[in-house]
Amino acid sequence: MTPAHVLIVDDDPALLQALPEALRLRMGGLTVDTADSAAAALKRIGARDYNAIVTDIKMPGMDGFALLDQIRARQPDTPTLMITGHGERALAVKALRRGACDFVQKPIDREYFVASLCRAIQMNELSRKLKQQQLTLEQRADELQRTVEQRTRDLQEANKIIRSPLRWLMAHDQQLERLVQQIGQAADSAFPILIEGETGTGKELVARAIHQLSARRDQPFVAIDCSAKSDTAIEEGFQLADRGSLFLDEIVSLPLPTQAQVARVIQDRQVQPLGSKTPVPVDVRVMAASSVPFELAVRAGWFGQDVYCCLNDVVINLPPLRERDDILHVARDFVAEASMEFGRPCREISSAAAQVLLHHSWPGNVRELRNVMRRATLLASDVIDQQHLSLLDGSRMSTRRSGPTAIGPSLKEIAEAAAEDAERQAIRQALQACKGNKTEAARRLRTDYKTLHLKIKQHGIDVGRFKKPPRVVTHR
Repeated sequence: MTPAHVLIVDDDPALLQALPEALRLRMGGLTVDTADSAAAALKRIGARDYNAIVTDIKMPGMDGFALLDQIRARQPDTPTLMITGHGERALAVKALRRGACDFVQKPIDREYFVASLCRAIQMNELSRKLKQQQLTLEQRADELQRTVEQRTRDLQEANKIIRSPLRWLMAHDQQLERLVQQIGQAADSAFPILIEGETGTGKELVARAIHQLSARRDQPFVAIDCSAKSDTAIEEGFQLADRGSLFLDEIVSLPLPTQAQVARVIQDRQVQPLGSKTPVPVDVRVMAASSVPFELAVRAGWFGQDVYCCLNDVVINLPPLRERDDILHVARDFVAEASMEFGRPCREISSAAAQVLLHHSWPGNVRELRNVMRRATLLASDVIDQQHLSLLDGSRMSTRRSGPTAIGPSLKEIAEAAAEDAERQAIRQALQACKGNKTEAARRLRTDYKTLHLKIKQHGIDVGRFKKPPRVVTHR
């Protein structure tokens, strides 16, 4: 406990000399100030805080009651003892009612006076401690409130990111800004839309974004994987998507007659259900996608020219992730999404991890990046570091982002890489069209079975995934 400091106020010089000496003898470490008037006392009170104040009631000028009022106004937690004359009980009662903690009658009983003053000092010390504790609690409450508010803002921001249909395209890049503008314009129209881009670039995400941004957002969104060539699934898709949007993924995998049937439904705005003689009217916004350029598919004979002309009012081309400059931006968005879903506190990507992300070639594009960041969010406790990205294959490293002083690939290397990519895409497309039947795919690609088999192994293509049953997904 810090040494106590008290003030004694009285117009009697003898008492001002005797009381401090008596208190110092009985209360070790006590500091005593004196004032011979209320005016002098107020100056001392204005200069410092006291643990207790002792004042006479009857003094020239401002009396003890007036001084008590000033003390209560300036230092309401400071206990005040009042000195009264012998037999002045009425004044003593008045003093207690006006806020004095105790009164001492003249002639002063020093033992009682010291005991009363000790109680007053202890009461003041307790009051100070309680006040400090209350202040500490208020500060902690304020800190907690600020933390809650910050966390709420973080959650709101994360929700904005998660709910934005184009969150993975929101970067300060002219190419992406033009793409987002094109998507917005497409959403405002009622035209059919073709979306082309490598596997994993987000073609279905774009289709969903267009649906969410359009006037049909409250109606069904139906996605169909066309690689299974199911005519029934296509017809059902049109009916399920009535007044909404229908997304035909890998439409070039459909047989040419089925493609023509799709074009006819779009033009006639009606579908002929299997086994029915009566056509059913449908109001559907059609979006179709392909992992190979549609013009190339037309030239290769995989996509009908008439169907292409029917659907190509709006063509959206999605760049592969390796050609984009916003990999870290997209990665952070996927981390925010995963943090919300898994309840993980990941907020940062270390510089070492960022370099890994920037130099990876991303053959699986946005889909691969999302899977990698979701896994890293589960593994990391706070900051995503290089070891949390062990899912990435270190052999697939790109030299594209190696810096301004690095030597870029030669024209021959560029041509070889483009040819290899085109070959891989063509084989995948043929396998999709043929439901994974390698014999039919080899015939379609005008090569022999053995060559195709070797190429499939060379490119690491999983034939089994092309033997899946048709997928129909409906969302309202």
